[in-house]
Amino acid sequence: MIIVLFGAPGVGKGTQAALLAERTGMPHLSTGDAFRQAIKAETALGKTAKEYVESGRLVPDDVVTGIAREAIMQPEYANGCILDGFPRTYVQARALDEILAELGRTVGKVINIEVANEEIVQRMLKRGRKDDTEVVIRDRLAIYNAETAPLLDYYTVAGKLLSIDGNADVETVYERIAAALG
Repeated sequence: MIIVLFGAPGVGKGTQAALLAERTGMPHLSTGDAFRQAIKAETALGKTAKEYVESGRLVPDDVVTGIAREAIMQPEYANGCILDGFPRTYVQARALDEILAELGRTVGKVINIEVANEEIVQRMLKRGRKDDTEVVIRDRLAIYNAETAPLLDYYTVAGKLLSIDGNADVETVYERIAAALG
């Protein structure tokens, strides 16, 4: 099964994906990690992505989906995985469907972790990362709302979306996700 953890930046997708992987044995495929690995390995797509990242520009959908395709094709994900950080746009969601169709698979469930914007801002400021200023965080949320949030409709229509309240401690949110997955 392919499970997608979805939600705005700072809702805890990576944390919950790691917990799910640890407790279910299903591998976690972080697209952020896949990006860093492609860049470090200097693959053709990694080199292209690096140029965009270093110039501060958004990496185009075709490069993002290419890196995701390379990662998903790895043998450790043959029986499914937990995705976080992908897809982020409608184009990426359609590409994911095509990649999985080639493998005879589909997205099983999309877990949308819901947290209010003000709570997200406070959480991200507490992380203490130097690039997490309030202006940057609010800009990332605006991009999420414009480009990524519309995927909620896409996955609702597909009958795959499950939304859970992410306004709780890590363990409670995990229990809500586990219950939603059945």
